[in-house]
Amino acid sequence: MADFLGMMKQAAQLQSKMQEMQEQLGNVEVEGISGGGLVAVRMTAKMDVRGVKIDPSLMKPEEREVLEDLLVTALGDAR
Repeated sequence: MADFLGMMKQAAQLQSKMQEMQEQLGNVEVEGISGGGLVAVRMTAKMDVRGVKIDPSLMKPEEREVLEDLLVTALGDAR
């Protein structure tokens, strides 16, 4: 019985440690860049997007598809 209680205590400690580590992931930021720096995305290790930077040259209507592709690439790079 003592072994079982010890295992339960260890499991609770492990679960607590895992939750603490997951919370810390929210403080870790990564940046993904595409198009040679034309688009940059900042996000947490928990995949929450914190910011997007877009070079003004991509703000033309005829550049919309390029911008969309670069955003997808930058998001993938950040992951």
